[in-house]
Amino acid sequence: MANGRVVQTADRAIGSRQLAALLPAEVLARPGYRALADAVRTLILDGRIALHVRLPAERELAEAVGASRATVTGAYDLLRESGYVRSRRGSGTWTELPEGHAPVGTHMLAGAGGYSADGEPGIDLAIAAMGAPDGSLTDALAWAAPRLPGLARNPGYLPFGLPDLRTAIADRFTRRGLATRPEQILVTAGAQQAFALVVSLLCRAGDRVVTENPTYANALDALRHARLRTGSLAVSDAGWDMEIAESTLRQTVPRLAYVIPDFHNPTGSLMPREQRLRLLAATRRTGTWLVVDETVADIALDVPPPAPLASLAPRGGADHVVTIGSLSKTHWGGLRVGWVRATAKMITELTSVRVAADMTGSVLDQLVALPLLADLDRSLPARLEQLRGRREALVAALRRHTPEWSWQLPPGGLSLWVDLGEPVSSALAERAAAAGVNIGRGARFGVDPGTFEHRLRIPYTLPPDRLEEAVSLLATAFHDGVPLTPSVERPHWVA
Repeated sequence: MANGRVVQTADRAIGSRQLAALLPAEVLARPGYRALADAVRTLILDGRIALHVRLPAERELAEAVGASRATVTGAYDLLRESGYVRSRRGSGTWTELPEGHAPVGTHMLAGAGGYSADGEPGIDLAIAAMGAPDGSLTDALAWAAPRLPGLARNPGYLPFGLPDLRTAIADRFTRRGLATRPEQILVTAGAQQAFALVVSLLCRAGDRVVTENPTYANALDALRHARLRTGSLAVSDAGWDMEIAESTLRQTVPRLAYVIPDFHNPTGSLMPREQRLRLLAATRRTGTWLVVDETVADIALDVPPPAPLASLAPRGGADHVVTIGSLSKTHWGGLRVGWVRATAKMITELTSVRVAADMTGSVLDQLVALPLLADLDRSLPARLEQLRGRREALVAALRRHTPEWSWQLPPGGLSLWVDLGEPVSSALAERAAAAGVNIGRGARFGVDPGTFEHRLRIPYTLPPDRLEEAVSLLATAFHDGVPLTPSVERPHWVA
């Protein structure tokens, strides 16, 4: 299927016309065997063609793309040599990954997370998150340790989540203006699991959904792997165009809409109150489930923290809103604690889905999360002040090393959405990776393949000296005088 959706049909095959529709226009215009192999490899690495899917026969693909059979044969030979397909006589050619490659959406967690050409740890700008605040985990573990034996007397299966933590999360929603009961909370292993569970419950393969464009890359991966038809609601440097969003919702009537209204990832934009009201009304009119991602809602750097979007709905008017969040951005990504806030009925249904997937979450992680959540209002200001300093350091480094790049300073969130001025994001990310800087290229955040090639997402979550070093390396890669030519040898991960 086109438009950035993962191809994964019932018989695990992709037709020649389906594959041709996914190929870039320049490949179709001049179909050389190397360009065709590179394009197919990119589709596999970006997850737009699933693994272990049978590719079209050479003759069929040649007819579909307007090339000779020898061209397709040469492309398949290159893909076999590089380990991206395998062929067996009588069974066709199937997609796979070379040994040592991880699938899209994963991340090599070692050292700082980035890797130079010799394999040494480098600088990771693909992760928009910080390490845990000094001492916070030690204190939380000390608080949890004497309480764990009492919980350990029970089997430890709590599919809804630790009751005290459900209550604490519900109370925090209530304090923020959205009255919530504990039975409206499901504790999950992070916000990504929360989103995957919601999608699994509410959607079936082929359903139409919409997301902002650009949006969080791992959410897009979840939608693609669920084989959903994805439409888009554009978000620019100026924010959301709600007239177009309303028109899109009215014309497509999607099953689900996924939005990040609070310091949107990757742009950092904050949706105004009037637009939130219009979005609530529009999704209610079309019967669309509205999934609100609040993962970065607490990272309010220049404005007061926003109230939950669902709190703006009239009484009884937010039953179609599902809110997800986690402690990954405010505390630590290694603490896998997230949540879903929805109606009590939906929480029960989601828990049934969750039990089929992983039975229950880590009780120890949830126990450690309790004091962290209770202390959030006291500990968060120092965290935000640190982020303001790092944002300032990143801006200064960009102005010094890459004055031709541009961006809008976001009022919150964890990254800048930088405009390079030319469509070289993927090529620059490849060259930067060879120098030891791992970074999220713009195309990873786009609903449609090949979009946002003029953008990079650059987090300001590292210490100032590391940000200075990273920008210096990026600038060197950008300015070295050699034309930036896209490469597809490396998969791209973000978080």
